[in-house]
Amino acid sequence: MHIEHGIVAGAKLLLGAGTAAAAGLYSVKLAWDTLRERGLPSLVARAAIATALTFSFFQVLPHYPVGVSEVHLILGSTLFLLFGAAPAAIGLAMGLLIQGLFFAPFDLPQYGMNVTTLLVPLFALQMLARRIIAPGTAYVDLTYGQALALSTAYQGGIVAWVGFWAFYGQGFGAENVTSVLAFGGAYMLVIALEPLVDLAVLAGAKALRGLQGSGLVTTRLYSAA
Repeated sequence: MHIEHGIVAGAKLLLGAGTAAAAGLYSVKLAWDTLRERGLPSLVARAAIATALTFSFFQVLPHYPVGVSEVHLILGSTLFLLFGAAPAAIGLAMGLLIQGLFFAPFDLPQYGMNVTTLLVPLFALQMLARRIIAPGTAYVDLTYGQALALSTAYQGGIVAWVGFWAFYGQGFGAENVTSVLAFGGAYMLVIALEPLVDLAVLAGAKALRGLQGSGLVTTRLYSAA
């Protein structure tokens, strides 16, 4: 979902810095809540794993340019379900930064926009999870419909933000609109695939009960709220 270089340029890049700062502040709030709940070692461990996974999603898994951006299998809902909102947010931001610093420095000017595009849909997913997952349900017991709703919310949010940045930077010309629609259409494959990945990962976690209480996963993975 990297915004292609040059789509947003000049002073317009400042908006991405502002939205990223706001997302960062909310991430700090989530991290503080998690720190008080589970302690520093658990937060650091989960964030580190999420960072490594995010870097792998971007750098190792197949990705290809379509229209105004690139299509990636980001698996944001998977990170949320395994590690919780704060570690997932830290992992997404740090994994993207590491990729930019060492493998794609041309993406660094767009970092604010890209990290906003990753984090804000994650926060929306967190709010949706509170509404559609009953307090008595552990994440390992989610249904396909619930996993699909979470994935659709996250990936749909990414598409919406990419479209916003593209229209903000390049306007509503026919070529730009076509590029945005092409990107959005390509992401339908991700929306179809991610719930299946989520359920497979959750099934694996359910079989590995030794992780329960380890601090390496979110408490809600195994225990109902």
